[in-house]
Amino acid sequence: MRQVLEKILDEGRDDALLRFTLGSICLQEADAETALVHLRRAIEFDPSYSAAWKLIGAAMLKLNRIEEARRIWTEGRSVAEKKGDLQVAREITVFLKRLDKQCAAANKGSP
Repeated sequence: MRQVLEKILDEGRDDALLRFTLGSICLQEADAETALVHLRRAIEFDPSYSAAWKLIGAAMLKLNRIEEARRIWTEGRSVAEKKGDLQVAREITVFLKRLDKQCAAANKGSP
């Protein structure tokens, strides 16, 4: 599927949905760097694409870019709330809480 979508992109079609789908596939394939490229492009096309914000945060987390993930998710939650996309806003809230717990646990184990 990824190759088919990349071919569509190579042929000149480019939009938020195509980039979001490619980013999602790349993330599933553990290619977080490429996922970031596509997902960032998706929000360039549509800054209110809250699902893309959510996946950008997930890609950042996979790359161990914790503070960037937190920043992106915080901004993405705001975008989702403004758009009325309450499901994505709730999901991002859960991700942020988990991230806070992981960071607290990691700091607890530090000398």
